[in-house]
This record gives sequence, structure tokens and C-alpha cells, in this order.
Amino acid sequence: MRRDGRQGVGAFHSTEDAGEPTPGDPAEERECRIMEPLEGNMAGAQKPGTVSTKRERIAALARRNAQMSFTSLAHHIDVDWLREAYRRTRKDGAVGVDGQTAEAYAADLEANLQSLLNRAKSGTYFAPPVRRVYIPKGRGDATRPIGIPAFEDKVLQRAVAMVLEAVYEQDFLDCSYGFRPGRSAHQALESLRDQIMAMRGGWIVEVDIKKFFDTMDHGHLRAFVRHRVRDGVLQRLIGKWLHAGVLEDGCIRYPEEGSPQGGVISPALSNVYLHYVLDLWFAWVVKPRLRGSAFLVRFADDFVMGFSCEADARRVLAVLPARFGRYGLTLHPTKTRLVAFCRPPQAPPRGVAGPSKGAGTFDLLGFTHYWARSRRGNWVVKRKTSPERLARSLGAIRQWCRRHRHWKVREQHRSLVQKLRGHYAYYGITGNAAGLRKFYREVQRTWKKWLSRRSWQSYIAWPRFAVLLEHYPLPRPVVVHSVYRHVANP
Repeated sequence: MRRDGRQGVGAFHSTEDAGEPTPGDPAEERECRIMEPLEGNMAGAQKPGTVSTKRERIAALARRNAQMSFTSLAHHIDVDWLREAYRRTRKDGAVGVDGQTAEAYAADLEANLQSLLNRAKSGTYFAPPVRRVYIPKGRGDATRPIGIPAFEDKVLQRAVAMVLEAVYEQDFLDCSYGFRPGRSAHQALESLRDQIMAMRGGWIVEVDIKKFFDTMDHGHLRAFVRHRVRDGVLQRLIGKWLHAGVLEDGCIRYPEEGSPQGGVISPALSNVYLHYVLDLWFAWVVKPRLRGSAFLVRFADDFVMGFSCEADARRVLAVLPARFGRYGLTLHPTKTRLVAFCRPPQAPPRGVAGPSKGAGTFDLLGFTHYWARSRRGNWVVKRKTSPERLARSLGAIRQWCRRHRHWKVREQHRSLVQKLRGHYAYYGITGNAAGLRKFYREVQRTWKKWLSRRSWQSYIAWPRFAVLLEHYPLPRPVVVHSVYRHVANP
């Protein structure tokens, strides 16, 4: 392999190429000139300004010096910066190991923020363990671990994340959408659809990283951060959060890898990790060696890759395990697969609106993507609520109606309206009307069922339930995100 990163397409067949020096490999930092950090010291007198002005100053310097490694950033974090971090921190979240609520912290906010700033700058800040809880995953037969930091820890993590965001937003590629300002899951879905349509179909590599947040290697992560941020205070704080214990079942353990999913700093660190492991590797190493066109769409640790050539897709799929394995990550053996998402050769009858049997389907961000006919008779990529997500949402509605069936009807109706509107706000996209109607009908049936079980004589027949719906109507399905750029308010 030549040092300029070029080599023949045939050499990409070898899985050893996944371990060659690439722009994201800190172990080969000295061999990759483009990632050699230039020592840039931002120390010195800074004029006072608002938090937004400071962040823009950091971002502007990061844009002008794409190879600079910042050695002095912590001086930007002052009481005003922490106050803004406090404002951005969610106040109604679960409490951490210390049991402190946002209301209790706000009772003496200025003194608490000043104390937090002094401890963070002096190095005496102690990162408390995170409280681990488990939430249902998929259809409910599996669980996902979530770490809940203490509230003060959330504020400080938010402050550091604001600094990292100002620097790394200038580096992140357009293929990344998760946990970034001004970017959303629907923009990722729109980009994916547009690129597939422009490619007129192709081959999709659907990838699932097994327990990504729990298996991030601390050594690689700290090396990735040092590419751009070498500030001692920030490095020390990140190290404390990575090595903070996890409280579970009354016992504290100290994992040697991973970052608790649910922590404020974890999304920023995960984006930095995958930026070097995946995004840069795909853009600088993979794409120049392909015969056809290709694209990557990533939202946090969920991503798919599209290829116009089947041979390219198979070569990349073959080297992916070695590439991720080098950084301590494992791909799920059954959920990582190659999908023939080619445009169907023949159109089904005009009355058929479902997926064609000639093309496969794949899931991303809660939607199943498939080829179907538009109203004008053209082949288009449509999205519908994935069966797994629909079952999970309906299961949550059933559990809620069961547990709150003795509430007043007015209060139940108010909560159900909010849940329906929230569902429409995410899943209300063009082509998903059938999925929205199914959800709407099932919510009606579920509400009727549990209202009928409030007591032994409270059965409600459908005619009587229809009268109740006239007084307490549930919002009907509405398309909020339209491919025609028309937005309706639910």
C-alpha cells in the first residue's frame, strides 16, 4: 500500500487492509501526515463575552486550523458557561446516586456553580458513580443498560460537551447526524432516501454494533480526543468520567471499557470515536478504491452503507469485522447483513401498494425501507414503521393504560393525546399512513379494553365508547414530515 493512501481495487479484498494505517488510527499517527496535530496554544488573555461568542471563537479557530490540537480550552469555562450548561440540562430526569434533584441544586445555584467550577479547575472534582437501570429493548424480551449520572455531574458534562461540540463540529462529516446541533433523525432518513433514489437502487450493508457504548476502548478514545483537544483539565475530567464506577444492585464496579449510555458526555464521545473509526476510514480509504458509487449514513451507532456495485459491497462487508475489531468493537453476527435493495425490474399491479417481492428491505431509525409504486406509477423508496418499533410502542401504550385505568377519563385522555402526537411527530412521514392508522386504531382498542376493566360492572360497548370519543376525541393520524417539503401541524 502506498503512503498516499492509494492502491488497487483488487487489494481491498484482503481483510488485512482493515488494519492498515488510516487517517483515524492513533497508533499510526506518525505515519499519517494529514492527522499530525499542530501544537496550537490558545492560552492568553481573552476578552469577556457571552457563551455563544466564546463558542463561535473556538469554532472559528477550529475551522481555520483543521490540524490544530488545542492545548488550552478550559479557561473558556467560567460561571456563565456553567450557568448555560445548567440551562441546557434536563431538569425532570431521574436522580443519580446522591438523590439530588434539579430543584434542590437550584436552591443555591450560584454558590453550587462556583464550587463546581473551582473543583473542576483545581482537579479536586470527584466523578460520582452512575446509577445503572435497565429499560426494555426491542419487543421487551431484552433490556438495555442506561447510566444515570448525578445532576451536578450532568451539568459539568454538558459544559465539557459544549466545548467539544464547538471543536468537533468543524471536523465531523456530512454523513453523521446523531446528537449534533441542527441535525435530526429525519434529516438522516431524507438523506438516505435521496441517495438511494439518485443511485436508482443498489446494495445496502446494514450494520449493527454489538453493545457499542459498553465496549468503547478507553485508550483509543483518549487518543482520538487528543488529536484535537489536549487541554489538561478537559482530559482529566473525561478520564474521571470514563473510570467512574457503576452502581448496580448495591455494588459498585469499575468497568475498564465503555461509556455509560445515558450520560451527557457519552454522545459526544461516541461521535468522536466513530468519526475516526468509521467516517474518515470510509471517506478516505474505502471510497477511493471502489468501482462504483457509495454512501454512508450514520446516526450515532446506527448506520447503513449503500453501494451501486455488489462486488464493492461484499468487499467492504468482508473487512468491516477486522476494522471494528481493531478498536475493540464487535459487529452483531445476525443483524449485520447485505441487502439487495435494487430497483424492482417489473412493476406489480397498480392496485398493489406494498413492497415488491423483487427487492429486499432494511431497517434504520425505526423505519422499514422498501421499494413501491408512487401514485404516479413511478418506483420510489417508501418508509413504514418497522414491526419491532410498532410492537414496542403499542406494548408501552398497553402497559400505561393498564396501570392508569383508574385515573379520571379526562386525565387519561390528556396523556393519550400527548402520546399519540408524539408518535405522529416522529413516525408521521410520507408513505407511512397505514402504520399511523394501525397505531391509532390499536390505541382506541386498548383504551376501551382497560376502561372496561375498571370494575366488574364497567364494561363499555363500542356504541357507548363512540359517544365517549366524541367528548374526548383522540388525534387522528397526520403526516408531519413530507417528502414534498410540506409540513403539517398535528
